[in-house]
Amino acid sequence: MRATRFRLLFAASAALACAHPALAEQAPVAPRVPVTTPVHAIPYSPEGNEERGLWMEVDETERRIRNSPQLITDPDLHAYIRSVLCRTVGEARCGAARLYIVRTPEANASMAPNGMMQINSGMLLHLTNEAQLAAVLGHEFAHYEHRHALLWFQELKSKGNTALWLTLTGIGLLAVPGIVSGLSGYSRDMEREADIDSLARLSAAGYSLSEISAPWKLFRAEWDATAIERKRKSHTLKDDKADGSHPSLSERIAYTEAEAAKQAPGAEVGREPYRAALARWLPGFLDDQIKLNDFGASDVLIGSLAQQTGSAALLVARGDLYRTHAKPGDLEKAEGFYADAIAASDAPAEAWRGRGLVRIKLGRVDEGKADLRSYIERNPAAPDRAMMAMMIGDKA
Repeated sequence: MRATRFRLLFAASAALACAHPALAEQAPVAPRVPVTTPVHAIPYSPEGNEERGLWMEVDETERRIRNSPQLITDPDLHAYIRSVLCRTVGEARCGAARLYIVRTPEANASMAPNGMMQINSGMLLHLTNEAQLAAVLGHEFAHYEHRHALLWFQELKSKGNTALWLTLTGIGLLAVPGIVSGLSGYSRDMEREADIDSLARLSAAGYSLSEISAPWKLFRAEWDATAIERKRKSHTLKDDKADGSHPSLSERIAYTEAEAAKQAPGAEVGREPYRAALARWLPGFLDDQIKLNDFGASDVLIGSLAQQTGSAALLVARGDLYRTHAKPGDLEKAEGFYADAIAASDAPAEAWRGRGLVRIKLGRVDEGKADLRSYIERNPAAPDRAMMAMMIGDKA
């Protein structure tokens, strides 16, 4: 029960540090509670039995993450992300964070009170440069350094007493919506504090602040695209009411841009170092995104990234997205994306594979088989070599 309770509590406290905006629609507007917590020396040690119990459960969760098959252990990627963290928060401070990169398409990041920092591959996919990564890492570290999760935990206890803590089992916080509603304004102020804190750190580190709001704008466009694809009302309208545990996206864009204008602008964006660090993992992260079966959001995300970078891998991913969606006209669009990828100097072998599969579906079997044959020639160690060979009638 202890681990179950903590996973639910940490999911709730991580919502304070979560960079995914979908959490902004959880609860009605509540009175705001000023956040004036002083920054304490780190690392912080728990006080009292309940906080020690929380720490034990955090440690157990960290052990599970450390042993998870989803954990990315690439030393180069780790070293790069940690270097950005240390540049952003300072060498003396960044030693308090134990970094975990988890392969999951959920666009999220968090930092637990014990120093466990987690960033998901889905968040890395939504960023386009080092300055944006620094903003995310600085934001999560600000939550940690200001002890926001602990404050949330303490406020939760004060609202519901010990009995509330004991209810955090199977149905979790859904059992006490009034409590969560009463805390939403409290947590929104924490989010603002973490955002503004991170902007100051970025400015001091010399990072450009010109694109800090870009991820929020991308999330908003994804929400709209998902709503259109699923024939639902856009989330953006509800988001603009500023309810839930996070500020609305419109509010967040406005105050981050206003605060950025007050800071030294900085110069470094770091597009190329960021792309290089993610290059090995990009195809897999894109495949994870496509498997979410959210065509609208995925099309906006992949299309935006492709437009900014011109990467052939992103053109292939967009072709894969349309090929699997397979609504009227999609196969023809997919063929065009694959053709554009093939024309690029860095065309991956998968571009021929995708176009071959599309051409076969469109009834142009000989052209499709020729493409699949080119795919095998360019990638003789392909894991699906035998299947492709069977499709074209060749021996594997």
